[in-house]
Amino acid sequence: MRHRNAGFKLGRNTSHRAALLRNLTTSVLLEDRVVTTVAKAKAVRPHVEKMITLGKKGDLHSRRQALSFLRTDDAVKRLFDTVAPRYGDRQGGYLRITRSKFRQGDGAETVIIELLGAEKQLEVKRQKREEVKAKKRAELEKQLEESKKAGEDEGGEKAA
Repeated sequence: MRHRNAGFKLGRNTSHRAALLRNLTTSVLLEDRVVTTVAKAKAVRPHVEKMITLGKKGDLHSRRQALSFLRTDDAVKRLFDTVAPRYGDRQGGYLRITRSKFRQGDGAETVIIELLGAEKQLEVKRQKREEVKAKKRAELEKQLEESKKAGEDEGGEKAA
């Protein structure tokens, strides 16, 4: 029987579990989207929603409570300045958990846990990554062409 056994143990001791949940909560708030396992996503959901609720309050006490859990100034700043204002009129349900695929190494089912309304920011990040990749690809092609020309010039001199 599981009477009065709330929460997830996640196969860890208390301090390890607390650290895992803090780190995962911080990552979700900083990155808007995280890939993890089903159990971890379900365990972290209440923590992220509580942090967003604190962010919506916006007072000093709420900021200090968030800082005591998140432990990074960047996450708290982003929570209060960017994330919480998105959900001003929403009463909970700030996350989406989407089942994804099975992990290669151990076969665990993975999920994508993401903040609702973060599609615009994620699209901007994706476009920036594609631009950087395209720039690197162009530089590599240019270097390859230069090395081919240099090889042909050396080859032509040896044949002459």
